[in-house]
Amino acid sequence: MESSVDAVENIIGYTFKNKKLLEQALTHSSYPESVSYERLEFLGDAVLGLAISNHLFLAYTSVHPGKLSLLRAANVSTEKLARAAVRHGLHRYFRHNTISLVDKVTEFVDAVAREKNHRALVVYGGLVKAPKILADIVESIAAAVYVDVDFDLQRLWVIIRGLLEPIVTLDDLEQQPQPVTMLFEICQKNGKKVDIKHGRSATKSTASVYVDGQLFASASSDQKDIARLDAAKVALHKLEHMLPATASTVMFDCCAGGIDDTFEIEAAKQKLYAICGTKKWPKPVYSIEKDEGTPQEKKFVTSVQIATPGGILQMSGDERSRVKDADNSAASFMIRALQECKWLLSI
Repeated sequence: MESSVDAVENIIGYTFKNKKLLEQALTHSSYPESVSYERLEFLGDAVLGLAISNHLFLAYTSVHPGKLSLLRAANVSTEKLARAAVRHGLHRYFRHNTISLVDKVTEFVDAVAREKNHRALVVYGGLVKAPKILADIVESIAAAVYVDVDFDLQRLWVIIRGLLEPIVTLDDLEQQPQPVTMLFEICQKNGKKVDIKHGRSATKSTASVYVDGQLFASASSDQKDIARLDAAKVALHKLEHMLPATASTVMFDCCAGGIDDTFEIEAAKQKLYAICGTKKWPKPVYSIEKDEGTPQEKKFVTSVQIATPGGILQMSGDERSRVKDADNSAASFMIRALQECKWLLSI
C-alpha cells in the first residue's frame, strides 16, 4: 500500500499530510480488517458535484441552469469518472478481495483500449458499462484530498482538476447527441411513445423509461440527472436491437468516390449542422481518427457521423494540422456525399 500511495500522489501531484486518508480512499469494503472508502466516497460524490458546479457557474455566466445541470451530470457521471480512473491508471492501485471486480474492471479497461481513439472524450458511454468502483475511486480520492486540505474547496479544485480533464463543455454536448434527446427522436420517428418517470428512495434516484406504456429500461443513481441519462442509454441499446436501422453505419465510399482530394467547403461544419437541424436529425458527432506528429507538426484526421432514420452515416476527412480544420474537411466530404446520394436528403 505504501508504494500505491506514492504512485497515486505522483499521479494527482499532491503529497498528503495524512497518508492514511489516501490508503482508506484506495480500499474496497471487501478487503479484510481495513477501513473502506465508503465514507470518503459519500463525501467525494457531493464535493465533486459542488466543485464542478462552481466551475461551470463561473465559466458560463449566461447559460440557462438546465444546460448547466446537463454539463454537471456529464462531468461527474460514472462513465466520465471511470474513464478518468483508467486514463491515469488509478485502477492499478486499489485493494480489494473480490474476483468479480477484477473481471468487470478488466473488461472495461480492455474495451476503452480497443476504441479507435481511446483518448477522445466520451460523454455518454461506450460499448461496455463503466464499473461503479472506478468512479468511486476518483470520488474517494477527491474526498481524501478535500479532508487533507482542511475542507478548502478551492484548493481541492486546483489539485483534482487535472484528474478530471478534459472537462466536458457545451461544444462537447452539441457534438455528442444527448441520450435522452436521441431516445425521444428515435421513438418519434418510429411511431413509438416514450415517457421517463422518476422515483426516489432513501439514498437513490431512479429513472424508468416507458415505451408505448410498457416499462422498457431503468437505472438508479445518487443524482436524478445521471439516473435519467443512464436509463436513456439502456433504452437506446435495446432499441438498436429492435430497430436495426437506427444502429447501422453506412460508409460513403460508393457515393463520394468522385470527389477531388482537395475538396473543401467553407464553414462546412456549420452548414452540416444546419442541414441536420432542417432534417430534424441529431447533431453531427465528430471523432479524431488520427492524431500523430510532434507538437510543432501535428497531423489530424477526423470522421463525422450523423444519425438518420435510415442509419448512421459516416465520412472521414483529409489530414489537417488542426482539429478544427480536420472537422471542416470531414464535414465538407459529408455534405458532398449527401448531395451525391440525393435519396438521403429526401428522407
